[in-house]
Amino acid sequence: MTKKTISILRGFHTKGVCSLNFSATGKLLLSVGIDEDHSVAIWRWQDGSKVACSPGHSKRIFLAEFRPDSDTQFVSVGVKHVKFWTLAGGQLICKRGLMNSAGQNTQGVKMQTMLSIAFGANDQTFTGSMSGDIYVWKGNLLNRVVEKAHQDAVFCLYTTLRDGLIVSGGKEKLSKDGGPVKIWDQEMKRCRAFQLETGNKIDVVKSVCRTKGKIVVGTKESEIIEITEKTTNTKKLLQGHGEGEMWGLTSHPSKSMFASASDDKTIRIWDIQNKKMSYMAKLGAAVRSITYSPDGEMIAVGLKNGEFMVVVAATLKVWGKRRDRNKTITDIKFSPDGKYLAVGSDDGCVDFYDLTQGPSLNRVGFCKGIPSFVFQLDFSADGKFIQVGTGAYKRLVYDVPGGKPILESKAIDKITWQTWTSVLGQEVIGIWPRNAEKADVNCAVVSGNSNAIATGDDYGFVKLFGFPCSDKFAPHKKYVGHSAHVTNVKFTFDDRYLVTAGGDDCCLFLWKTS
Repeated sequence: MTKKTISILRGFHTKGVCSLNFSATGKLLLSVGIDEDHSVAIWRWQDGSKVACSPGHSKRIFLAEFRPDSDTQFVSVGVKHVKFWTLAGGQLICKRGLMNSAGQNTQGVKMQTMLSIAFGANDQTFTGSMSGDIYVWKGNLLNRVVEKAHQDAVFCLYTTLRDGLIVSGGKEKLSKDGGPVKIWDQEMKRCRAFQLETGNKIDVVKSVCRTKGKIVVGTKESEIIEITEKTTNTKKLLQGHGEGEMWGLTSHPSKSMFASASDDKTIRIWDIQNKKMSYMAKLGAAVRSITYSPDGEMIAVGLKNGEFMVVVAATLKVWGKRRDRNKTITDIKFSPDGKYLAVGSDDGCVDFYDLTQGPSLNRVGFCKGIPSFVFQLDFSADGKFIQVGTGAYKRLVYDVPGGKPILESKAIDKITWQTWTSVLGQEVIGIWPRNAEKADVNCAVVSGNSNAIATGDDYGFVKLFGFPCSDKFAPHKKYVGHSAHVTNVKFTFDDRYLVTAGGDDCCLFLWKTS
Protein backbone atom coordinates (compact mmCIF):
# COMPACT_ATOMS: atom_id res chain seq x y z
CA MET A 1 0.00 0.00 0.00
CA THR A 2 1.60 3.25 -1.19
CA LYS A 3 -1.07 5.65 0.21
CA LYS A 4 -0.84 7.60 -3.05
CA THR A 5 -3.88 9.11 -4.76
CA ILE A 6 -4.76 6.96 -7.79
CA SER A 7 -7.85 8.75 -9.06
CA ILE A 8 -9.71 12.04 -8.55
CA LEU A 9 -13.34 12.28 -9.67
CA ARG A 10 -14.47 15.83 -10.30
CA GLY A 11 -16.74 18.00 -12.41
CA PHE A 12 -20.18 16.76 -11.29
CA HIS A 13 -20.92 17.32 -7.60
CA THR A 14 -21.23 21.04 -6.86
CA LYS A 15 -21.21 20.74 -3.05
CA GLY A 16 -20.17 18.03 -0.59
CA VAL A 17 -20.45 14.28 -1.11
CA CYS A 18 -22.30 12.39 1.63
CA SER A 19 -22.13 8.75 0.47
CA LEU A 20 -19.73 6.53 -1.51
CA ASN A 21 -20.04 2.83 -2.34
CA PHE A 22 -18.23 0.41 -4.67
CA SER A 23 -20.13 -2.03 -6.88
CA ALA A 24 -19.84 -5.82 -6.49
CA THR A 25 -16.83 -6.13 -8.84
CA GLY A 26 -15.27 -2.92 -7.55
CA LYS A 27 -15.16 -1.42 -11.04
CA LEU A 28 -17.86 1.20 -10.41
CA LEU A 29 -18.24 3.80 -7.67
CA LEU A 30 -21.57 5.28 -6.55
CA SER A 31 -21.63 8.82 -5.11
CA VAL A 32 -24.38 11.02 -3.63
CA GLY A 33 -24.13 14.81 -3.35
CA ILE A 34 -25.62 17.30 -0.90
CA ASP A 35 -26.72 19.75 -3.60
CA GLU A 36 -30.40 20.74 -3.89
CA ASP A 37 -31.18 17.75 -6.14
CA HIS A 38 -29.15 15.35 -3.93
CA SER A 39 -27.61 14.15 -7.18
CA VAL A 40 -26.52 10.56 -7.73
CA ALA A 41 -23.61 9.56 -9.99
CA ILE A 42 -21.91 6.34 -11.05
CA TRP A 43 -18.25 6.47 -12.00
CA ARG A 44 -15.73 4.23 -13.67
CA TRP A 45 -13.31 5.39 -11.03
CA GLN A 46 -10.07 3.97 -12.45
CA ASP A 47 -10.17 6.21 -15.52
CA GLY A 48 -12.18 9.00 -13.85
CA SER A 49 -15.13 8.82 -16.26
CA LYS A 50 -18.78 9.31 -15.27
CA VAL A 51 -21.05 6.47 -16.45
CA ALA A 52 -24.44 7.91 -15.46
CA CYS A 53 -26.03 10.54 -13.24
CA SER A 54 -29.46 11.66 -12.08
CA PRO A 55 -31.22 13.90 -9.55
CA GLY A 56 -31.55 11.71 -6.43
CA HIS A 57 -34.54 13.05 -4.50
CA SER A 58 -36.14 16.31 -3.41
CA LYS A 59 -35.18 15.57 0.22
CA ARG A 60 -31.86 14.59 1.66
CA ILE A 61 -30.31 11.20 0.89
CA PHE A 62 -28.20 9.73 3.72
CA LEU A 63 -26.88 6.56 2.10
CA ALA A 64 -26.78 4.64 -1.19
CA GLU A 65 -25.41 1.11 -1.65
CA PHE A 66 -25.03 -1.37 -4.51
CA ARG A 67 -26.54 -4.80 -4.04
CA PRO A 68 -23.60 -7.03 -3.04
CA ASP A 69 -24.03 -9.21 -6.14
CA SER A 70 -24.56 -6.44 -8.69
CA ASP A 71 -22.88 -3.73 -10.71
CA THR A 72 -26.21 -2.33 -11.92
CA GLN A 73 -28.65 -2.28 -8.99
CA PHE A 74 -28.48 -0.09 -5.90
CA VAL A 75 -30.72 1.36 -3.20
CA SER A 76 -30.80 4.87 -1.71
CA VAL A 77 -32.43 5.97 1.57
CA GLY A 78 -33.06 9.30 3.23
CA VAL A 79 -35.69 11.65 4.59
CA LYS A 80 -39.01 9.75 4.28
CA HIS A 81 -38.06 7.77 1.17
CA VAL A 82 -36.47 4.60 -0.18
CA LYS A 83 -35.54 4.29 -3.86
CA PHE A 84 -34.51 1.27 -5.90
CA TRP A 85 -32.23 2.05 -8.84
CA THR A 86 -31.06 0.24 -11.98
CA LEU A 87 -28.18 1.28 -14.24
CA ALA A 88 -29.23 0.66 -17.85
CA GLY A 89 -26.55 1.74 -20.30
CA GLY A 90 -25.91 5.38 -19.53
CA GLN A 91 -29.27 5.88 -17.80
CA LEU A 92 -30.41 5.52 -14.19
CA ILE A 93 -33.93 4.16 -13.74
CA CYS A 94 -35.53 4.46 -10.32
CA LYS A 95 -38.58 3.05 -8.52
CA ARG A 96 -39.92 4.42 -5.26
CA GLY A 97 -40.46 2.09 -2.32
CA LEU A 98 -44.20 1.41 -2.10
CA MET A 99 -46.23 0.78 1.03
CA ASN A 100 -48.20 -2.50 1.10
CA SER A 101 -51.02 -3.11 3.59
CA ALA A 102 -51.07 -6.86 2.76
CA GLY A 103 -47.63 -7.51 4.26
CA GLN A 104 -46.70 -8.65 7.77
CA ASN A 105 -47.13 -5.82 10.33
CA THR A 106 -47.53 -3.35 7.44
CA GLN A 107 -51.14 -2.27 7.98
CA GLY A 108 -51.33 1.50 8.37
CA VAL A 109 -47.52 1.81 8.20
CA LYS A 110 -46.22 5.07 6.77
CA MET A 111 -42.88 5.79 5.14
CA GLN A 112 -40.28 6.84 7.71
CA THR A 113 -36.91 8.52 7.44
CA MET A 114 -34.46 5.73 6.64
CA LEU A 115 -30.82 5.69 7.76
CA SER A 116 -29.31 2.33 6.80
CA ILE A 117 -29.40 -0.49 4.22
CA ALA A 118 -28.68 -4.24 4.12
CA PHE A 119 -29.46 -6.93 1.55
CA GLY A 120 -30.86 -10.46 1.57
CA ALA A 121 -31.37 -13.26 -0.94
CA ASN A 122 -34.20 -13.26 -3.52
CA ASP A 123 -34.26 -9.51 -4.11
CA GLN A 124 -34.80 -8.66 -0.43
CA THR A 125 -33.68 -5.33 1.05
CA PHE A 126 -33.63 -4.22 4.69
CA THR A 127 -33.76 -0.54 5.70
CA GLY A 128 -33.28 0.80 9.23
CA SER A 129 -35.55 3.65 10.31
CA MET A 130 -35.33 6.64 12.60
CA SER A 131 -37.88 5.09 15.00
CA GLY A 132 -36.01 1.79 15.52
CA ASP A 133 -38.12 -0.29 13.10
CA ILE A 134 -36.54 -2.27 10.26
CA TYR A 135 -38.48 -2.40 6.98
CA VAL A 136 -38.13 -5.52 4.81
CA TRP A 137 -38.67 -4.99 1.07
CA LYS A 138 -39.31 -7.48 -1.75
CA GLY A 139 -38.33 -5.68 -4.90
CA ASN A 140 -39.66 -2.17 -4.27
CA LEU A 141 -42.72 -3.37 -2.29
CA LEU A 142 -42.83 -3.33 1.51
CA ASN A 143 -43.11 -6.94 2.64
CA ARG A 144 -42.73 -6.77 6.42
CA VAL A 145 -41.93 -4.46 9.34
CA VAL A 146 -39.80 -5.60 12.27
CA GLU A 147 -41.10 -3.31 14.98
CA LYS A 148 -38.68 -1.86 17.52
CA ALA A 149 -35.67 -3.81 16.29
CA HIS A 150 -33.85 -1.19 18.36
CA GLN A 151 -35.22 1.15 21.02
CA ASP A 152 -34.33 4.15 18.85
CA ALA A 153 -32.79 4.93 15.44
CA VAL A 154 -31.18 2.08 13.47
CA PHE A 155 -28.10 3.93 12.26
CA CYS A 156 -26.37 1.04 10.49
CA LEU A 157 -26.95 -2.37 8.94
CA TYR A 158 -24.35 -4.78 7.55
CA THR A 159 -24.84 -7.78 5.26
CA THR A 160 -22.50 -10.73 5.95
CA LEU A 161 -22.09 -12.43 2.56
CA ARG A 162 -20.58 -15.63 3.94
CA ASP A 163 -23.60 -16.74 6.00
CA GLY A 164 -26.28 -14.16 5.16
CA LEU A 165 -26.61 -12.85 8.71
CA ILE A 166 -27.48 -9.18 9.17
CA VAL A 167 -25.80 -7.00 11.81
CA SER A 168 -27.68 -3.94 13.07
CA GLY A 169 -26.47 -1.05 15.18
CA GLY A 170 -28.63 1.54 16.87
CA LYS A 171 -29.36 3.74 19.84
CA GLU A 172 -30.17 1.76 23.00
CA LYS A 173 -30.46 2.34 26.71
CA LEU A 174 -28.64 -0.14 28.90
CA SER A 175 -30.87 -3.20 29.52
CA LYS A 176 -30.50 -6.88 30.42
CA ASP A 177 -31.89 -8.37 27.22
CA GLY A 178 -31.18 -5.74 24.58
CA GLY A 179 -28.04 -4.27 23.16
CA PRO A 180 -26.95 -1.60 20.67
CA VAL A 181 -25.56 -4.33 18.37
CA LYS A 182 -27.71 -7.26 17.18
CA ILE A 183 -27.34 -10.14 14.74
CA TRP A 184 -30.37 -11.31 12.72
CA ASP A 185 -31.02 -14.12 10.30
CA GLN A 186 -32.52 -13.56 6.86
CA GLU A 187 -36.01 -13.89 8.32
CA MET A 188 -35.14 -11.02 10.70
CA LYS A 189 -35.66 -13.14 13.80
CA ARG A 190 -33.20 -11.87 16.33
CA CYS A 191 -30.31 -14.19 16.96
CA ARG A 192 -28.23 -12.34 19.53
CA ALA A 193 -27.79 -8.95 21.17
CA PHE A 194 -24.43 -7.57 22.31
CA GLN A 195 -23.54 -4.99 24.95
CA LEU A 196 -20.56 -2.68 24.42
CA GLU A 197 -19.60 -2.40 28.11
CA THR A 198 -18.77 1.31 27.75
CA GLY A 199 -20.32 2.33 31.05
CA ASN A 200 -22.68 4.72 29.25
CA LYS A 201 -26.39 4.77 30.09
CA ILE A 202 -27.15 5.10 26.37
CA ASP A 203 -24.97 3.68 23.58
CA VAL A 204 -25.20 4.99 20.03
CA VAL A 205 -23.70 2.78 17.30
CA LYS A 206 -23.05 4.54 13.98
CA SER A 207 -21.17 1.83 12.03
CA VAL A 208 -20.83 -1.98 12.07
CA CYS A 209 -18.79 -4.59 10.18
CA ARG A 210 -18.55 -8.36 10.69
CA THR A 211 -15.90 -10.88 9.68
CA LYS A 212 -14.35 -14.12 11.03
CA GLY A 213 -16.30 -14.25 14.27
CA LYS A 214 -15.67 -10.60 15.11
CA ILE A 215 -17.95 -7.56 14.94
CA VAL A 216 -16.26 -4.16 14.68
CA VAL A 217 -18.37 -1.28 15.96
CA GLY A 218 -17.98 2.49 15.55
CA THR A 219 -19.80 4.67 18.10
CA LYS A 220 -21.00 8.24 18.32
CA GLU A 221 -18.33 8.76 21.00
CA SER A 222 -15.56 8.14 18.42
CA GLU A 223 -14.77 4.67 19.79
CA ILE A 224 -13.97 1.61 17.69
CA ILE A 225 -14.85 -1.56 19.63
CA GLU A 226 -14.26 -5.18 18.65
CA ILE A 227 -16.77 -7.80 19.83
CA THR A 228 -15.87 -11.49 19.84
CA GLU A 229 -19.11 -13.29 18.96
CA LYS A 230 -18.35 -16.56 20.74
CA THR A 231 -17.52 -15.02 24.14
CA THR A 232 -19.28 -11.59 23.76
CA ASN A 233 -16.02 -10.03 25.06
CA THR A 234 -15.33 -6.48 23.95
CA LYS A 235 -12.03 -4.77 23.22
CA LYS A 236 -11.58 -1.03 22.60
CA LEU A 237 -9.33 -0.56 19.59
CA LEU A 238 -9.59 3.21 19.44
CA GLN A 239 -10.98 6.06 21.52
CA GLY A 240 -11.49 9.72 20.79
CA HIS A 241 -13.59 12.78 21.44
CA GLY A 242 -17.28 12.60 20.62
CA GLU A 243 -19.80 15.13 19.39
CA GLY A 244 -18.99 18.85 19.46
CA GLU A 245 -15.94 20.92 18.58
CA MET A 246 -12.49 20.33 20.06
CA TRP A 247 -10.37 23.38 20.97
CA GLY A 248 -8.37 22.43 24.08
CA LEU A 249 -4.85 21.01 23.67
CA THR A 250 -1.72 21.01 25.84
CA SER A 251 1.59 19.12 25.93
CA HIS A 252 3.11 17.69 29.10
CA PRO A 253 6.16 19.78 30.10
CA SER A 254 8.53 16.81 30.48
CA LYS A 255 6.90 13.58 29.22
CA SER A 256 5.69 12.18 25.89
CA MET A 257 2.07 12.90 26.77
CA PHE A 258 -0.55 15.47 25.89
CA ALA A 259 -4.06 16.34 27.03
CA SER A 260 -7.11 17.40 25.02
CA ALA A 261 -10.48 18.93 25.85
CA SER A 262 -13.72 19.12 23.90
CA ASP A 263 -17.36 20.18 23.78
CA ASP A 264 -18.15 16.50 24.52
CA LYS A 265 -17.54 17.47 28.20
CA THR A 266 -14.42 15.34 28.57
CA ILE A 267 -10.71 15.85 29.08
CA ARG A 268 -8.42 13.07 27.91
CA ILE A 269 -4.77 12.18 28.53
CA TRP A 270 -2.86 10.61 25.63
CA ASP A 271 0.27 8.43 25.56
CA ILE A 272 2.35 9.37 22.50
CA GLN A 273 4.65 6.34 22.56
CA ASN A 274 1.75 3.86 22.55
CA LYS A 275 -0.50 6.14 20.49
CA LYS A 276 -3.53 5.62 22.72
CA MET A 277 -5.65 7.29 25.36
CA SER A 278 -4.39 6.67 28.90
CA TYR A 279 -7.41 7.95 30.86
CA MET A 280 -10.19 10.50 30.78
CA ALA A 281 -12.63 12.43 32.96
CA LYS A 282 -16.15 13.72 32.34
CA LEU A 283 -16.59 17.26 33.66
CA GLY A 284 -20.32 17.80 33.10
CA ALA A 285 -19.91 20.81 30.80
CA ALA A 286 -18.27 21.58 27.45
CA VAL A 287 -14.52 22.26 27.80
CA ARG A 288 -12.76 24.82 25.60
CA SER A 289 -9.23 25.24 27.01
CA ILE A 290 -6.65 23.18 28.90
CA THR A 291 -3.06 23.56 30.13
CA TYR A 292 -0.49 21.65 32.18
CA SER A 293 1.24 23.28 35.16
CA PRO A 294 5.02 23.80 34.73
CA ASP A 295 5.78 20.68 36.82
CA GLY A 296 3.11 18.58 35.11
CA GLU A 297 1.37 17.83 38.41
CA MET A 298 -1.78 19.88 37.75
CA ILE A 299 -4.04 20.57 34.78
CA ALA A 300 -6.23 23.66 34.47
CA VAL A 301 -9.31 23.57 32.25
CA GLY A 302 -11.65 26.30 31.07
CA LEU A 303 -15.32 25.51 30.48
CA LYS A 304 -17.80 26.95 28.02
CA ASN A 305 -20.09 28.12 30.85
CA GLY A 306 -17.47 30.48 32.33
CA GLU A 307 -16.23 28.12 35.04
CA PHE A 308 -12.65 26.89 35.34
CA MET A 309 -11.16 23.97 37.27
CA VAL A 310 -7.77 22.79 38.42
CA VAL A 311 -7.45 19.00 38.50
CA VAL A 312 -4.69 16.65 39.66
CA ALA A 313 -2.98 15.37 36.50
CA ALA A 314 -2.42 11.82 37.77
CA THR A 315 -6.06 11.19 38.72
CA LEU A 316 -8.05 14.02 37.04
CA LYS A 317 -9.73 14.59 40.42
CA VAL A 318 -10.86 18.20 40.94
CA TRP A 319 -8.49 20.17 43.22
CA GLY A 320 -10.33 23.48 42.97
CA LYS A 321 -12.89 25.27 40.81
CA ARG A 322 -14.34 28.73 40.44
CA ARG A 323 -16.63 30.80 38.24
CA ASP A 324 -16.26 34.57 37.96
CA ARG A 325 -17.31 34.94 34.31
CA ASN A 326 -20.41 34.00 32.31
CA LYS A 327 -18.91 33.31 28.90
CA THR A 328 -16.49 30.71 27.50
CA ILE A 329 -13.02 30.41 29.06
CA THR A 330 -11.06 30.55 25.78
CA ASP A 331 -7.52 30.20 27.11
CA ILE A 332 -5.89 29.37 30.43
CA LYS A 333 -2.19 29.43 31.43
CA PHE A 334 0.03 28.86 34.48
CA SER A 335 2.82 31.34 35.17
CA PRO A 336 6.32 29.81 34.69
CA ASP A 337 6.82 29.50 38.48
CA GLY A 338 3.34 27.94 38.92
CA LYS A 339 2.24 30.69 41.32
CA TYR A 340 -0.44 32.33 39.17
CA LEU A 341 -3.16 31.03 36.88
CA ALA A 342 -4.32 33.37 34.09
CA VAL A 343 -7.87 32.79 32.83
CA GLY A 344 -9.03 34.48 29.60
CA SER A 345 -12.65 34.58 28.50
CA ASP A 346 -15.13 35.64 25.84
CA ASP A 347 -16.21 38.37 28.28
CA GLY A 348 -13.06 40.27 27.29
CA CYS A 349 -11.38 39.57 30.63
CA VAL A 350 -8.15 38.05 31.89
CA ASP A 351 -8.24 37.17 35.60
CA PHE A 352 -5.26 36.17 37.77
CA TYR A 353 -5.54 33.63 40.60
CA ASP A 354 -2.94 32.91 43.28
CA LEU A 355 -2.53 29.12 43.50
CA THR A 356 -0.33 29.33 46.61
CA GLN A 357 -3.45 30.26 48.60
CA GLY A 358 -4.94 26.80 47.97
CA PRO A 359 -8.03 25.38 46.27
CA SER A 360 -10.14 28.46 47.04
CA LEU A 361 -8.51 30.00 43.94
CA ASN A 362 -8.47 33.61 45.14
CA ARG A 363 -8.50 36.23 42.42
CA VAL A 364 -5.68 38.73 42.92
CA GLY A 365 -6.02 40.87 39.80
CA PHE A 366 -7.37 41.25 36.30
CA CYS A 367 -6.47 43.00 33.03
CA LYS A 368 -8.27 46.22 32.27
CA GLY A 369 -9.46 47.69 28.97
CA ILE A 370 -9.50 44.62 26.72
CA PRO A 371 -11.58 45.68 23.68
CA SER A 372 -12.94 42.25 22.66
CA PHE A 373 -12.94 38.55 23.50
CA VAL A 374 -9.65 36.89 24.50
CA PHE A 375 -8.34 33.94 22.53
CA GLN A 376 -4.62 33.54 23.35
CA LEU A 377 -2.43 34.06 26.44
CA ASP A 378 1.35 33.84 26.96
CA PHE A 379 3.41 34.60 30.08
CA SER A 380 6.85 36.17 29.96
CA ALA A 381 9.78 33.97 31.05
CA ASP A 382 10.00 35.79 34.42
CA GLY A 383 6.21 35.63 34.92
CA LYS A 384 5.92 39.42 35.31
CA PHE A 385 4.01 40.06 32.06
CA ILE A 386 1.33 38.45 29.92
CA GLN A 387 0.51 38.98 26.24
CA VAL A 388 -3.14 38.75 25.23
CA GLY A 389 -4.55 38.03 21.75
CA THR A 390 -7.99 39.60 21.31
CA GLY A 391 -10.93 39.43 18.91
CA ALA A 392 -10.16 43.01 17.89
CA TYR A 393 -6.94 41.54 16.46
CA LYS A 394 -4.79 43.61 18.80
CA ARG A 395 -1.93 42.09 20.75
CA LEU A 396 -1.91 43.62 24.23
CA VAL A 397 0.62 43.29 27.05
CA TYR A 398 -0.14 43.65 30.79
CA ASP A 399 1.79 43.31 34.02
CA VAL A 400 1.04 40.39 36.38
CA PRO A 401 -0.92 40.21 38.62
CA GLY A 402 -2.01 43.88 38.64
CA GLY A 403 -3.26 43.86 35.06
CA LYS A 404 -1.81 47.27 34.20
CA PRO A 405 -1.35 47.76 30.41
CA ILE A 406 2.23 48.06 29.10
CA LEU A 407 2.06 50.54 26.24
CA GLU A 408 5.70 51.36 25.45
CA SER A 409 6.88 49.33 22.48
CA LYS A 410 10.51 49.55 23.65
CA ALA A 411 9.57 47.94 26.97
CA ILE A 412 7.56 45.23 25.18
CA ASP A 413 10.45 44.48 22.80
CA LYS A 414 12.71 43.70 25.77
CA ILE A 415 10.37 41.01 27.15
CA THR A 416 11.34 37.36 26.67
CA TRP A 417 8.29 35.15 26.37
CA GLN A 418 8.06 31.73 28.02
CA THR A 419 5.69 30.51 25.28
CA TRP A 420 4.37 32.02 22.07
CA THR A 421 0.90 31.03 20.88
CA SER A 422 -0.14 34.43 19.51
CA VAL A 423 -1.12 34.85 15.85
CA LEU A 424 -0.63 38.60 16.26
CA GLY A 425 2.47 40.78 16.31
CA GLN A 426 5.32 41.81 14.04
CA GLU A 427 7.17 38.59 14.90
CA VAL A 428 4.49 36.48 13.17
CA ILE A 429 3.18 38.74 10.40
CA GLY A 430 4.48 36.24 7.82
CA ILE A 431 2.10 33.46 8.91
CA TRP A 432 -0.86 35.31 7.34
CA PRO A 433 -1.58 34.32 3.72
CA ARG A 434 -2.49 36.72 0.94
CA ASN A 435 -6.14 37.90 0.97
CA ALA A 436 -6.59 36.43 4.45
CA GLU A 437 -9.62 37.27 6.52
CA LYS A 438 -8.74 38.15 10.09
CA ALA A 439 -10.16 34.84 11.37
CA ASP A 440 -8.32 32.58 8.88
CA VAL A 441 -5.37 31.64 11.13
CA ASN A 442 -6.79 30.16 14.34
CA CYS A 443 -3.73 29.10 16.30
CA ALA A 444 0.04 29.09 16.44
CA VAL A 445 2.83 27.73 18.59
CA VAL A 446 6.58 28.32 18.61
CA SER A 447 8.81 25.26 19.11
CA GLY A 448 10.80 24.83 22.31
CA ASN A 449 14.06 25.69 20.56
CA SER A 450 12.35 28.83 19.15
CA ASN A 451 13.37 28.29 15.51
CA ALA A 452 9.98 27.25 14.08
CA ILE A 453 6.32 28.20 14.37
CA ALA A 454 3.40 25.94 13.46
CA THR A 455 -0.07 27.27 12.60
CA GLY A 456 -3.57 25.89 12.03
CA ASP A 457 -6.19 27.61 9.88
CA ASP A 458 -9.83 27.57 8.82
CA TYR A 459 -9.06 25.50 5.71
CA GLY A 460 -7.73 22.46 7.57
CA PHE A 461 -4.07 23.23 6.80
CA VAL A 462 -1.21 22.80 9.23
CA LYS A 463 1.72 25.04 8.24
CA LEU A 464 5.32 25.24 9.42
CA PHE A 465 7.33 28.47 9.22
CA GLY A 466 10.70 29.64 10.46
CA PHE A 467 10.60 31.85 13.57
CA PRO A 468 10.65 34.79 13.88
CA CYS A 469 8.42 35.20 10.86
CA SER A 470 8.45 38.95 10.30
CA ASP A 471 8.35 39.11 6.47
CA LYS A 472 4.93 39.09 4.83
CA PHE A 473 3.78 35.89 3.07
CA ALA A 474 6.75 33.93 4.41
CA PRO A 475 7.78 30.63 2.77
CA HIS A 476 6.44 27.59 4.59
CA LYS A 477 5.59 23.90 4.42
CA LYS A 478 1.92 22.94 4.27
CA TYR A 479 0.37 19.69 5.54
CA VAL A 480 -3.09 18.28 4.86
CA GLY A 481 -5.16 15.88 6.98
CA HIS A 482 -7.89 17.65 8.91
CA SER A 483 -11.26 17.86 7.17
CA ALA A 484 -12.29 21.07 8.95
CA HIS A 485 -10.74 24.05 10.73
CA VAL A 486 -7.63 23.38 12.83
CA THR A 487 -8.27 24.80 16.28
CA ASN A 488 -5.03 24.16 18.19
CA VAL A 489 -1.41 23.15 17.64
CA LYS A 490 1.21 22.16 20.23
CA PHE A 491 4.79 20.85 20.03
CA THR A 492 5.72 18.12 22.50
CA PHE A 493 8.23 19.00 25.24
CA ASP A 494 11.19 17.71 23.15
CA ASP A 495 9.94 19.11 19.80
CA ARG A 496 9.91 15.59 18.34
CA TYR A 497 6.20 15.77 17.52
CA LEU A 498 3.54 18.33 16.69
CA VAL A 499 0.01 17.62 17.92
CA THR A 500 -2.91 19.26 16.11
CA ALA A 501 -6.62 19.39 16.97
CA GLY A 502 -9.47 19.58 14.46
CA GLY A 503 -12.62 21.49 15.38
CA ASP A 504 -15.50 19.77 13.63
CA ASP A 505 -13.64 16.59 12.67
CA CYS A 506 -12.89 15.93 16.40
CA CYS A 507 -9.53 14.45 15.34
CA LEU A 508 -6.12 14.63 16.99
CA PHE A 509 -3.19 14.33 14.57
CA LEU A 510 0.35 13.50 15.61
CA TRP A 511 3.05 14.76 13.21
CA LYS A 512 6.69 13.72 13.43
CA THR A 513 9.16 16.60 13.10
CA SER A 514 12.49 16.26 11.33
